[in-house]
Amino acid sequence: MADDSRLPEDDVMLAETPGEEDVGEARPDDRIDDERMDEENTLKREYVDAVEQALEAGDTKAVYELVEPLHPADIADLLELFEREQRYQLAAAITDLMTSEVVAELNDYVREDMMEALPPEAVAQIVDQLETDDAVQLIEDLDEADQRAILAEVELEDRIAIQSALSYPEETAGRLMSRDFVAVPEHLTVGDLIDFLREGRDLPDEFYEVFVVDEKHHPVGTCALSWVLRAPRSIPLADVMKRDQTLVPVTLDQEEVGLMFQKYNLISAAVVDENERLVGQMTVDDVVHIISEEAGEDALLMSGAGEGDINEPIREAYSARVRWLVANLGTALIASLIIALFGAAIEQLVALAVLMPIVASIGGNAGTQTMAVTVRAIATNQLTRSNTRRILMREIRVAVLNGLTIAVLVGLATGVIFTPMLGGVIALAMVINVITAGLAGVLVPVAFERLDQDPAVASSVFVTMITDSMGFFAFLGLAVASGIVG
Repeated sequence: MADDSRLPEDDVMLAETPGEEDVGEARPDDRIDDERMDEENTLKREYVDAVEQALEAGDTKAVYELVEPLHPADIADLLELFEREQRYQLAAAITDLMTSEVVAELNDYVREDMMEALPPEAVAQIVDQLETDDAVQLIEDLDEADQRAILAEVELEDRIAIQSALSYPEETAGRLMSRDFVAVPEHLTVGDLIDFLREGRDLPDEFYEVFVVDEKHHPVGTCALSWVLRAPRSIPLADVMKRDQTLVPVTLDQEEVGLMFQKYNLISAAVVDENERLVGQMTVDDVVHIISEEAGEDALLMSGAGEGDINEPIREAYSARVRWLVANLGTALIASLIIALFGAAIEQLVALAVLMPIVASIGGNAGTQTMAVTVRAIATNQLTRSNTRRILMREIRVAVLNGLTIAVLVGLATGVIFTPMLGGVIALAMVINVITAGLAGVLVPVAFERLDQDPAVASSVFVTMITDSMGFFAFLGLAVASGIVG
């Protein structure tokens, strides 16, 4: 753990999560207002500047009054807008407003940084207030020594649950599931269930359905709360429960969980271990975060930008990006060697040097378009082994149409400005390169997926290499073959 002097425990102690009444009185749901929030529900620059000025002046009372009306999610946004030292000052100034709800909403890097600055007992206080899945997310990126120190301060029941979650691979249902759910035996009646729920012993604060299990704790059905409320008390649960349910394996990747929720329109789903025993549940609020995270991750991976988080440490951002730039440099050399092969032809006709970047650029853009569609289709299970051939033929047809359209335009323009022969050469080269781009845009991501590699990671580098190389080779080769140059 970091030096306690950076963020004293006495100054920054996260308060107990307030109850519903406290939340309603302390932070009314007035997030969109003229003073703090704009029409896009983001914090106004003037408001952020006012908080910063109060921090610089050391006026903690003014800081507290400015921040106090904010929703926990907006407080998290405010913390993320400041530099590290200012975050510590702000956290120290608002003390009891720094609830576990705020911590759960923080950006991963910001949360990790702030947790490392707190002593283990303070972090343990936060963990005790969080749901298991949020608690796991809070400490999973910390060093093992820090994790052990924090878990030693956590209550035994929570410690066991968190350690169990940490035993599963990252980004799987086991890490993300909530262990707070309602499960009842199948022999109960509707009346028995209602009485049990009204007693309210150790029930989650929020839940959408009740899981029905057999004597081995295998889920055999679900009961939506709306069904329970409308059914007569005397009817057995077995007669009203939904037996056809979607079960989530504990080791299932989070991306597959998101696709499952989308496909079957789920609100919640039971998570089962390798023995088909009920161990947790996934809910739609968790899945919304997963879908957003996976969509952003794929877009960033295709650009080689790593995690792409503006709060990511500079060293990590550099390491993630530079390796793909180096790889890109290597593939660019291949295109340069092709150009070098036709150096004499380019010297005879300068127009070739003027026009060949156009062929490569259009091909690159066409390849990127196809690759983006393909990667998304793979990620959403729209492109599988059963329809790869059909999708490939579809993209070839699109590429032919695109290639012909661009070829006519660039061919006519080149024929008018230079010579008709050169116009025909660049038109044919354009058709060849755009079709090649369509093929590469499908085949490269599919090849990576078949090799069990993430198709979003390196597809762009190879697709660009193929389209650039083919563009230069087709254009310059056709120019030589046509006799325009010797």
